[in-house]
Amino acid sequence: MTKAEIVNEVAKQTGMDKTEIQKVIESFMECIKDSLAKGNPVYLRGFGSFIIKHRAEKAARNITQKTTMTIPAHDIPAFKPAKVFVASVKEN
Repeated sequence: MTKAEIVNEVAKQTGMDKTEIQKVIESFMECIKDSLAKGNPVYLRGFGSFIIKHRAEKAARNITQKTTMTIPAHDIPAFKPAKVFVASVKEN
C-alpha cells in the first residue's frame, strides 16, 4: 500500500478532504523522523514502536578485490510491532 492509497482509504473512512489528510499524514511522519533523529523512540500503543538500533563496528570483505574494510558503528531506525498487531496479522 502506498501513501496515496493510505490517504484515499482514510478519506473514504472519515469523509474528510484528501489534501487535509495528506497534510496530517506528512506531519505524522515528520514527527516520527524528528523524534528518531533526536534519539527518542516513538511508542504507539496497540500498533508498535519506532526505535533506534545500534549497529556495532564490523569488518566487511570485498570478495572481488580481496580487500577488507571496516564499517563504522552506526544507528539505524527500526520498527517493532506490538504483540496485538502481530497476533492480528497471524490470524489472517
